[in-house]
Amino acid sequence: MKLYTIGCGQRSAEDFFEQLQQAGVKRIIDIRLHNTSQLAGFSKASDLPYFLKAIAGIDYLHLVDFSPSEEIMVDYKKKKGTWQAYEKAFKPLIKERKIEKVAARVLKEGDCLLCMEHEPDQCHRRLVAEYLQK
Repeated sequence: MKLYTIGCGQRSAEDFFEQLQQAGVKRIIDIRLHNTSQLAGFSKASDLPYFLKAIAGIDYLHLVDFSPSEEIMVDYKKKKGTWQAYEKAFKPLIKERKIEKVAARVLKEGDCLLCMEHEPDQCHRRLVAEYLQK
């Protein structure tokens, strides 16, 4: 199965929706713990499902099973933790949650994992995708 990933931060709405359309994405799986971010106005939970459907014919699902815990997020973002500490905390959590079972039930061809980080190198969507790939 082909699974896409994208970050909505530091991206214009035009770039975001064009990237999704060009890739042939059929559904966004929003894996942000808090999907009400103001960092990219078009990506707020109250607006994104409408924009995806109206602009690109893409469906939307918010799935926190693939999100870090509140504690992991606070340690990393607010307490300025390291990426290494974030990975060390998040990887066991996704294993404990058995996200592969959730993925088998929920994910479909053409799905795209969405989070906030523009680049995937220090982003939980990459960790989730790599875990599922294994």
